[in-house]
Amino acid sequence: MLSALLRLYENLVLKQPIAIIFLTLLITAFFAYHAPQFKLDASADSLVLENDQALKYYRSISARYSSDDFLVITYSPKEDLFSAAALNDLRKLREELKQLDLIESVTSILDVPLTQSPPVSLSELSDGIRTLETPDMDMDLARKEFLNSPLYHQLLISPDGKTTAIQANLKHDEKYHQLLNDRNQLREKQLTTPLTNAELAQLKQVSKEFKDYSHSLQDEISKLIADVRALISKRENIAKMHLGGVPMIAADSIAYIQNDLETFGVGVIAFIILILAVSFKKVRWVVVPMITCLLSGLIMVGLLSFIEWRVTVVSSNFISILLIITLSLCIHIIVRYRELHSLTPNPDQYFLVKEAVRSKFLPSFYTAITTMVAFVSLLVSNIRPVIDFGWMMVMGITIAFILTFTFFPAVLLLLKPGKPPVLVDLTGKITTNIAAFIKNHQKTTFSIGIICAVASFIGVSLITVENRFIDYYKEHTEIYQGMELIDKELGGTIPLDIIIDAPDDFFTEDTEDKSVVKEEEFDLELELDDESEAGITVTSYWFNYNMMEQIIEVHNYLDSLDETGKVLSVHTTIDMLEQLRDNDDLNDFFLSIIYKRVPDDIKDSLISPYMTSDGNQIRLSTRVYDSDPDLKRDELISKIKHHLVNKIGLEEKQVNLTGMLVLYNNMLQSLYKSQILTIGVVFLAILAMFAILFKSLSIAILAIIPNMLAAAMVLGLMGISGIPLDIMTITIAAICIGIAVDDTIHYVHRLKEEYAIDRNYWDAIKRSHTSIGRAMYYTTITITLGFSILALSNFIPMIYFGLLTGFAMLVALLANMTLLPLLIAIFRPMK
Repeated sequence: MLSALLRLYENLVLKQPIAIIFLTLLITAFFAYHAPQFKLDASADSLVLENDQALKYYRSISARYSSDDFLVITYSPKEDLFSAAALNDLRKLREELKQLDLIESVTSILDVPLTQSPPVSLSELSDGIRTLETPDMDMDLARKEFLNSPLYHQLLISPDGKTTAIQANLKHDEKYHQLLNDRNQLREKQLTTPLTNAELAQLKQVSKEFKDYSHSLQDEISKLIADVRALISKRENIAKMHLGGVPMIAADSIAYIQNDLETFGVGVIAFIILILAVSFKKVRWVVVPMITCLLSGLIMVGLLSFIEWRVTVVSSNFISILLIITLSLCIHIIVRYRELHSLTPNPDQYFLVKEAVRSKFLPSFYTAITTMVAFVSLLVSNIRPVIDFGWMMVMGITIAFILTFTFFPAVLLLLKPGKPPVLVDLTGKITTNIAAFIKNHQKTTFSIGIICAVASFIGVSLITVENRFIDYYKEHTEIYQGMELIDKELGGTIPLDIIIDAPDDFFTEDTEDKSVVKEEEFDLELELDDESEAGITVTSYWFNYNMMEQIIEVHNYLDSLDETGKVLSVHTTIDMLEQLRDNDDLNDFFLSIIYKRVPDDIKDSLISPYMTSDGNQIRLSTRVYDSDPDLKRDELISKIKHHLVNKIGLEEKQVNLTGMLVLYNNMLQSLYKSQILTIGVVFLAILAMFAILFKSLSIAILAIIPNMLAAAMVLGLMGISGIPLDIMTITIAAICIGIAVDDTIHYVHRLKEEYAIDRNYWDAIKRSHTSIGRAMYYTTITITLGFSILALSNFIPMIYFGLLTGFAMLVALLANMTLLPLLIAIFRPMK
């Protein structure tokens, strides 16, 4: 069967090199035509679990109260913030922001209502709100009110009064949310019941519409970010300003990745070319493999563009990994070709290429399959970008394998053999000395392996999923500086909402049993027009005097936490408006007066964001300090819920926590459970493949040990170094397994061939080190040094990717050239 396939391969590929090259270039041209449509996606949805019920709840709450679709601009003028010059410039900036297409409204210290500058009564407030722009506004009193206001302090203005925040709210895009809702409804239904053909067609159509529309919307937001930055840059001599907000973080993340792909991508390729030239000292061994790598990358980029599959922050490194795998496959053929060339007098080029490809086809095929298995482990994450990365790598490895065994040998067949290479070089000496060392120091080698294993498992136990958004960026970047300033001066950056519903039994009670408002008990100059207007305190669960005390208790608890910054709730609003009654005692009648008499614009901004219109659900909005090095999201969420239920006495069903902090935490916890635990399943699958390939269970068991050690060492290094597990670093484990498996398959396959010559384990190990060991060494050194250039990136995950990938390759090389042959020599599994 195998010989028949090899004959078919020889007739279709090796005997038709020009046709193969032409066909490859034709296919590449097709996909290259679509490559310019290649896009990156860094939306907030790419940081959450796709089928997370908390995501559905978050979207419903955002639709009810507010969303995270706004930009925050910090403004620190060189003059006094309340000076005429600063306020005039702030006013001008507000008007310029309003002129931008996607901006719906702008909120600043110029726009919010003031009640103590000078103090006004409730009846005066109902006549119209006063702001900083009111002609007779007392600036000294206004400054005092902003600095002492329970609402504005550390929200719109910093404690020192030198920095203010401007919130630019993006327009609510009804079409985007409608398409999103239609798509998600069909997806959720698909999880429980099979869709009809019509529904499947509808899902396909609406998914395409949503993807196209969201792509165009993201481009518009990127343009908006650029326009806002242009407005900021004009004020460099007037004020120190920073831009923040979820849309800006997404846009800047894309910009960083695009810059890294362009700048460092060229640098990596140039570095690899240099190393290949130094290692093989022939132009052909630089040009042909690099062309093969570039073609695989170009085809893959064009394919993703053709099927309209956007690349996220997570999968942006797929091109780099594809380069590794393609180059690795090519190098194994090159090394085997050079061996044959050095041993064959007056060689025929067809013979050299045919034998090199024949000897490397089977191990390369199995390395491709096992590497795919490693990346398939990413498919169980429930995180769309991680799943996409897994599928991308499966597709990319397939393309790399096909090109390596079609285009690469076809080009070689058009060249002449040239002079035989001299294989006595530094690489040969290094690999030979490694073989000699493990033979002469078996106990030392074995002991080092055990020590590394113990240290690795200790490190693995230290791995956490706690990380900070701010740590994704270097300290000199605008994102870092802006987030740090907002954290320190303006009440935190990461939104966390606590939603508390009325208990179920409240809705089953008779209205007559609920408390009644007795107006005659209060001496107020304002009276309600009719009793129905006072009904909010009668019919609602939360908006009355008795339950306000519980709201205050919850509010004060959240405010007392070290992890939380600014806390906003109905209590904040009432605390602010209560000053209108000269600090008289709070009561139901006054709450009714407030709810009826405050202007609608004040109600919309100060009450509606924190309570439903029926008063049966409240929202406490807080922001968490992302720059806090001790922040532990999962512990914070559990601690808050435990306190509200067990200390304050709320029912568990009443309390729901939501916001980006919760969604991101759910994603991180899913990573730990789904990825770390499934690595064992991946190793079992690879063990089975080893047993089939090597036709020996004992060899398969010995071969899996170095792979387990290599994966454990990379994860252990992350744990010991304090590098958290996140959507970027989780892929390193799959990469490490894939690379280590490649080296293992090639080495054992060659060792079995060498052992068959004289049945001597140590002689076979020595010959294997000087042959296949070269290919493993070249691949590892080339890629490790090439990817070290990523350490210069401003995007910290890209730095981790470059350094951890390099470390993974070095560990895989050492494990497969020391521990693997030693185990085989000790246990003698070959018959």
